[in-house]
Amino acid sequence: MRNESRPKGWNEKKTNDSWAIFKIMGEFVNGFEKMSRIGPCVSIFGSARTKPDHKYYKLAVEVAEKIADNGYGVITGGGPGIMEAGNRGAHLAGGTSVGLNIELPFEQHDNPYIDSDKSLDFDYFFVRKVMFVKYSQGFVVMPGGFGTLDELFEAITLIQTHKIQKFPIILVGTEFWGGLMDWVKETLLDSFNNISAGDMDLIHLVDTSDEVIEVLNNFYDEYQLSPNF
Repeated sequence: MRNESRPKGWNEKKTNDSWAIFKIMGEFVNGFEKMSRIGPCVSIFGSARTKPDHKYYKLAVEVAEKIADNGYGVITGGGPGIMEAGNRGAHLAGGTSVGLNIELPFEQHDNPYIDSDKSLDFDYFFVRKVMFVKYSQGFVVMPGGFGTLDELFEAITLIQTHKIQKFPIILVGTEFWGGLMDWVKETLLDSFNNISAGDMDLIHLVDTSDEVIEVLNNFYDEYQLSPNF
């Protein structure tokens, strides 16, 4: 006879998983309602560990100010480091400053430069990432860690597979990103043929705030601003 025994707590876990659906739905509904009103925005990503005296923190503030000056809002992950710098630059320029906060056991806390009515809290990374992609007209990616790489490559994958419309993805800092881009070209493309040559055109590598704005403006001289889903 088949043994129908289950580990202790099995049925309770199944029940908890089912109820989690409603919490997930609530995060999506709240996010969609608030984010649909913010207008065109650019997301800025980067390390939560970058200190205010670091050159990339200062550059992120400058980039965000110029983004706001050019009519875009700024979306960040809402925490410290590069995220704080992005919100700070938008705030200084009088632009829209959005923070998509995530509950984490370390590093993450709200920064003070987010507009009071544009601070959202998430428990689920996947819901938060949908908000970044759906309501961003571009990604500006500063030096960061695993989370930054996750957000970068998910966006590239969604564009490559035509799950979302194309938008500019801008890596800032040749000294940081240059080695990765060399590996992508030499290994993924040239040696293993695991991507197409045109996929390289999805990513722009720059070093200055003016170059960031040039990429954004050149792209939207050709394409109309719109949500990406």
